[in-house]
Amino acid sequence: MVIAVVDDLLFSSKIRAVATQTGTTIAFVRERGAIVDAVRANAPSLVIFDLDRDSLDPVGAIAEIRASDDMRDVRIVGFVSHVRADRIAAAREAGATQVLARSAFVATLNTLLT
Repeated sequence: MVIAVVDDLLFSSKIRAVATQTGTTIAFVRERGAIVDAVRANAPSLVIFDLDRDSLDPVGAIAEIRASDDMRDVRIVGFVSHVRADRIAAAREAGATQVLARSAFVATLNTLLT
């Protein structure tokens, strides 16, 4: 199971298409208040964050996940515009396993989901 904290329709569609191709079960979370509960309830192998979505507070959600003993080891991958050096650094500091530029995320999505 993979959880995608993504509300952009283009990226949601790409993620859903690759998940279907790879046979990966995916759940989308589009509300900040539901992120931590979804991760805790589903014990996903991967959580994907669109780090450009300020309304979802992705950096805060990553920090909250990492602060909880039962979710500390979940793999977290974020994608972000390559010009957002501040957001890249903040996500890494909060505990993201990997942070990718948007283009690199799309290029490696198949590998990430398998």
